[in-house]
Formats: sequence, structure tokens, C-alpha cells
Amino acid sequence: MTTMGLPDAAPTPDLTRRDSMGRLVAATWHSAGASPAGTGRARWLVAVDGSACALRAAAMAARLAALAPHAEVDLVHVEPWLSQEAAETELMQRSWTATAPARQLLEAAALHWHLHALMGNDAATEIVGLAHTLGSCGLAIGSQGMTAVESLFMGSVAYKILHLARGPTLVVRRDSLAVTPP
Repeated sequence: MTTMGLPDAAPTPDLTRRDSMGRLVAATWHSAGASPAGTGRARWLVAVDGSACALRAAAMAARLAALAPHAEVDLVHVEPWLSQEAAETELMQRSWTATAPARQLLEAAALHWHLHALMGNDAATEIVGLAHTLGSCGLAIGSQGMTAVESLFMGSVAYKILHLARGPTLVVRRDSLAVTPP
């Protein structure tokens, strides 16, 4: 699947998963030429929320992935729980839209990607769980660079991921130098 021209509507995903109530809770798309999951290729997982910080994290992961032969990048976007009706349309569309710049960046770098749209109460737990399931060689996240007080009141997904992750984790801060694609 390619994102050339990025259509407004999310295309039909390659895989979907539903919970016991029949609610859509996950969708996955693969770029053209991407390997099936679990084929042993080096894969970076990048948490993407549509922010500039997440795009910088995707650019750094692309640079690192480009160093390994046949490496691929997994993008993950987590939405809070939606009603069954909203999940059918909103989960896929919100994820497709939020990850558009990151998918374009990866395609410009000639890297294959997988997009995972997930629904869950705790984004950090969902992201770390997916990294473990995929056997990711590393996890890249953007950080807004909140102060300690801001993190206390608003929470920080990056902070939670750092404490939950079992593998290498790259945090790209908001105030980091501009990162260009590989």
C-alpha cells in the first residue's frame, strides 16, 4: 500500500482485531513491499500522535533503520476508548490522518512501514505491549518536554514508556535539533 497523494479516507486495513463485544480495537496497514510480521527483520516502533515531536522521532527512527539491511518501521497510534459506533469509523481515520506525515517521511527514505491503530485507556501500556509483541529492536517517541509539574498534572506518555519499556528507547525532545530524513 502506498500513501502517494494521501487520500482523505483511510483505506481498508490489511488486518483488524475486535474485542469480545465486537468493537473494532485494532487495525493494521502495511506499505507495499513490507514483510509479514515476525520475519526477523530489524523493526523500529515509533509512537505517532500527529505532533511535530512524533515526526522528529519518526525521522530519527528512519535514520537508524536505514543503517540495517531490510529494516522496517512500525508506526503506532493509540486512541482512547471509543463507542462501538465511533470505533468503526474514527479509529482508522484518526490514525491514518495522524500518521500521514510520518508515512510520507518513511516512503521518501525508501523504508517499508506498518501502521498499527490501537484503542486503549493507557497509550504507554499499549505502545510498550506492541513493541514487545513485535519484537521491536527499539522504540522511538517524541517528548513535548513538559516540566515536572506539567507531567504530574497532565501525565507524560514518554515518561511512562521509559519506565515500562524493556528494550532500547529513544526519546526525541521538542527542543532537539531539527532532524532531516535519511
